[in-house]
Amino acid sequence: MENIKFIYLYRDGGNYKSRAEVVFSNPADLTPSAAMLELERAMTDGLFIAHQIRLPEVLPYLNGNLTPDDHCFHELDSIDLTSDLPNDRFRRSIGEFLAEVTREARVGWSAFDPYERSHPQENFVGAPEMGSATGQAPWKV
Repeated sequence: MENIKFIYLYRDGGNYKSRAEVVFSNPADLTPSAAMLELERAMTDGLFIAHQIRLPEVLPYLNGNLTPDDHCFHELDSIDLTSDLPNDRFRRSIGEFLAEVTREARVGWSAFDPYERSHPQENFVGAPEMGSATGQAPWKV
């Protein structure tokens, strides 16, 4: 049985990219094409919010270099078979991960403003309301 490698990236408005990958166990011997089909159904244009599906964020602005090109979405890159050992910190199988992605996509991806998230103590006078106490609104992407 080979495992499944989920490869994703963050691409800012200036086309700068940061990549990451997570390897999931694959006890059901799911093919990469079957996994990709389920992901494409759940992720419009392959976009998602990483922390919502418990994946590490690879946002370059986390190191403090926030720019006007930054946003909150990650992008599905590819799915591959691998002999690498699973490294998902929650020890999910690819089937469990796909179920979580589908569930979160149904709820809606909770977009956020990176600047507000990185500066929570500031008072945003005149900032547009996003409709919730946390400044996040569920967006269907």
